[in-house]
Amino acid sequence: MAQNILIIHCHDLGRFLGTYGVETVSTPYLDAFASESTVFEAAFATSPHCSPARASLFTGTYPQTNGVLGLTHEPFGWDLNDPSSHLAHRLRSVGYRTELVGVHHESRVLPDDQVAIRLGFDRVRTGGDRDVVVERTLEALDDASAASSPFYLQVGFHEPHRSPSDRDRTGVMGFLGAAIEPDTSRGHTVPPYLHDDDDAREEIAELQGAVRHMDSGVGEILARLEQLGLDEETVVVFTTDHGLALPRAKCTLYDAGVEVALIMRVPGRASWSGRRVSDIVSHVDVVPTLFDVLGLSGTIDVAGESLVELVEDDQPARTYAYGQLTYHTYFDPKRSVRSKTHKLIANFSNAPRAMDSTQSWIHRSIPVDLFGATIGTSAAIELYDLAEDPNETVNLADDPAAQPALSDLSAALLAWMHSTNDPLLTLRQEHRRQRITLDLLRHAADSSAPEVPFGNLKQTTLAQEPV
Repeated sequence: MAQNILIIHCHDLGRFLGTYGVETVSTPYLDAFASESTVFEAAFATSPHCSPARASLFTGTYPQTNGVLGLTHEPFGWDLNDPSSHLAHRLRSVGYRTELVGVHHESRVLPDDQVAIRLGFDRVRTGGDRDVVVERTLEALDDASAASSPFYLQVGFHEPHRSPSDRDRTGVMGFLGAAIEPDTSRGHTVPPYLHDDDDAREEIAELQGAVRHMDSGVGEILARLEQLGLDEETVVVFTTDHGLALPRAKCTLYDAGVEVALIMRVPGRASWSGRRVSDIVSHVDVVPTLFDVLGLSGTIDVAGESLVELVEDDQPARTYAYGQLTYHTYFDPKRSVRSKTHKLIANFSNAPRAMDSTQSWIHRSIPVDLFGATIGTSAAIELYDLAEDPNETVNLADDPAAQPALSDLSAALLAWMHSTNDPLLTLRQEHRRQRITLDLLRHAADSSAPEVPFGNLKQTTLAQEPV
């Protein structure tokens, strides 16, 4: 019976893997792992950028609740309200040996020994490129195999995050770093929301090389797990923080920004082997699922739902997936709700229409809807029919035929914002755009959500530089 937990996560991957249908990327190790695991085909992050997404993954709670509404490194410094809510703390309290290798970005960035104490790890070794992370992980597995207590090992790869390279063109930051080569051995897959030209293909070739590089590191870790005889005793989760670091993906609430690979191998449970699940799931569901499949004692206060009944009994865990963006490098509050058929995005500011991770350097890839056009700002409310328009390009918010979907999703979004005590509900009255967006949501929901008066609201600090 499985008792150990190994979570492997990486930066900025989305679902850019062979097992998710990307035929031009070489990911043999993760594809093989997926074939003996459960692949969640419609898994979503709670946020389209690093720290809030990871905080949700490792606590099972939404950013509005756990406090990580922005990046946790300086000069931003967002942090978990309660570091003891981290999965490592929960598991250590029930007898697990806990260790972190590589990326830590879900709580305030501090020296490794302080991170360990705050989050509940016995040992923390952050940083490092793929080879360093693999070396340290293999060492951690060797140590774990000789110990008597179960282990929780959290492994974070930096790749395929963008990294500066002396091979970059002037003003460009690509995916190469110091050790990665572009990969065009199988051609190119330019996502359909980007204009397909030579510049985009150059960028995608680098991305494909970075993903291939990361995949080989995962392969080394899984091989050592098997060599040590730990594979039949260890639940293995592979995921990423959010969508690809491309325009109209990362840092947006379109599906391309919040879609994630989520693959779980659960030894001893036949239903989890070679399974693909098309129902909507969220990163907040990972923590309760781990507690459920391992039969861990005690109750946990999380927002997510266990996925055991979904996988083993075909009982859907959720109807909606929720997303939020509040503060990346500037205040740009957005909220979203997604059903199986429709997506609603509420934009609470007048920021540029395509806030994305590449605005800090020269674009090579350009979104199709912005090619040859001015950026402008987003509509307050965006509504998309995902069956007819999977790339979310035709806003149906003013279409009378789409009003039932708009009403249902508006009610769901407002209810979620209230359940998470969303600070956007208590913005100062002079924030006109936020007030207009809330009013539009309430109107669309046909007044089914609780009303929040604007007269005596406490002042929020969200519009200010975080501390």
